Amino acid sequence: MTQSRNKESKTGRIVKALSGYYYVRPEGAAPGEADVQCRARGIFKKRGESPLVGDVVDFEETENGEGAVNALAPRSSELIRPPVANVDLAVLVFSVTEPALNLQLLDKFLAHIEHAGIDAVLCLSKQDLAEDGGETEEARRAMSEVQRIYEPIGYEVLVTSSRRGAGTAALKERLQGHLAVFAGQSGVGKSSLLNALVPGLTLETNEISNRLGRGKHTTRHVELIDIGGGFVADTPGFSQLDFAELGIEELGSCFREMRERASECKFRGCTHIHEPECAVLKAVEDGEIAPSRHANYALFMAEMKEKKRRY
Repeated sequence: MTQSRNKESKTGRIVKALSGYYYVRPEGAAPGEADVQCRARGIFKKRGESPLVGDVVDFEETENGEGAVNALAPRSSELIRPPVANVDLAVLVFSVTEPALNLQLLDKFLAHIEHAGIDAVLCLSKQDLAEDGGETEEARRAMSEVQRIYEPIGYEVLVTSSRRGAGTAALKERLQGHLAVFAGQSGVGKSSLLNALVPGLTLETNEISNRLGRGKHTTRHVELIDIGGGFVADTPGFSQLDFAELGIEELGSCFREMRERASECKFRGCTHIHEPECAVLKAVEDGEIAPSRHANYALFMAEMKEKKRRY
């Protein structure tokens, strides 16, 4: 056995992947302790596997001060874009004012997140704009609309203001013990929110945003931000959503309230668009399913069919 093989095997989590290196944070690492820069063993290539940011791994430190990733623990989830493993919570950040709240985009995000099997929290940001500007009424209406539509179907809604620090303690508490992704419209204050959660992060967040490939940059990587008791991955890939990896027949199951009623429909494989004795259409008619949710579902269905016809 080589000297490196005699080294003690440790457990850690990949917090960054860059240029063929994996940066592993050892389990129980002290604050400020350096991550171990590792290469992956050749066995991964042979198996056609690739370690991802978020993976829990067995690794060992080698004699050159670096390390080697030997094995991956089973994943609880895997996102294709951005490539990150073991995410168990998605924080969807939407503004109550500028940009105006877009329920269609919110439903598109939720469909993708449900498909990935990840829990979601809706975070309404820029509350300070709503309170300080002349759009108070519009913002209040937007907030109450989100609470009215999404809380009854089981989504938690948090209202935050990065500038005033309102709601950030509740959000930080919610993130404890999780590996979360922040996603949402650009310009809604995701970076400001992360800065409010982790004081002193400003510079780092801007650097991450640039390296992650926003704007003109084409190389992108995912990096986990340690918020103390949990991790957050800022996710540029979530801003270009399409339904490529989601089949038409799966769309209904990505809307919680439709999934619950699908078994009551007369026809198996009901599309919930035009069929007679459809439990979902009846629930819309009875006011049990928000019309905006069903309208967006129908729109996504049409979008997917159109794309299928084109290819």
